[in-house]
Amino acid sequence: MSQRIQELRENYSYATLDRANLHDDPLLQFKKWFDEALNAEISEPNAMILSTTDGDRVYARVVLLKELTEEGFIFYTNYESAKGQQIDQHAQVAITFLWKEIERQVRIEGIAQRVSQEKSEEYFKSRPKGSQIGAWVSSQSSIIEDRSILETRKAELEAEYKDLHRLPKPDHWGGYLVKADLIEFWQGRESRLHDRFQYSADEQGSWKIVRLAP
Repeated sequence: MSQRIQELRENYSYATLDRANLHDDPLLQFKKWFDEALNAEISEPNAMILSTTDGDRVYARVVLLKELTEEGFIFYTNYESAKGQQIDQHAQVAITFLWKEIERQVRIEGIAQRVSQEKSEEYFKSRPKGSQIGAWVSSQSSIIEDRSILETRKAELEAEYKDLHRLPKPDHWGGYLVKADLIEFWQGRESRLHDRFQYSADEQGSWKIVRLAP
């Protein structure tokens, strides 16, 4: 198996990345690349790896980007989940996007903070009813004895709210905004000589752009 893994290799030639083609604002550059990922019909281009820490270990999982604003990147989750508790203790997080079909990766580092209750309410109301029920059913990251616990609770809520189009938002559920202070754009190139550009924010909020060796 080790030999087979070592033989896995691709040569990247989809595109190039030059300083002259970069926006001065990394959020605008991200939007450009995200739109191109959408146009490439990549499955779930908003899927991102969210990395958090409890101060001892680092944890990572895939979540979905739900909004890009002038302030940063927004996703939603259960505040009482493992990642929610980790963020509340250590707000520094990292996000990674990989768009393999167009040979691109984006790394983001920054501070996560809860969005307003009003914003969380607004988004929760837009979700399908099944997803709303799921937010109530799952005590995310907690140990359960059997899947039947979830199925039973789901059936109970479906019966309770059968005449309503939507459920109220749980207090334990809402959004986080990640305000980036570092963003890196990676474009795959031939012979592993990839193009990498890093944006880092200074204390005044201005962005410095440098090219990194691959």
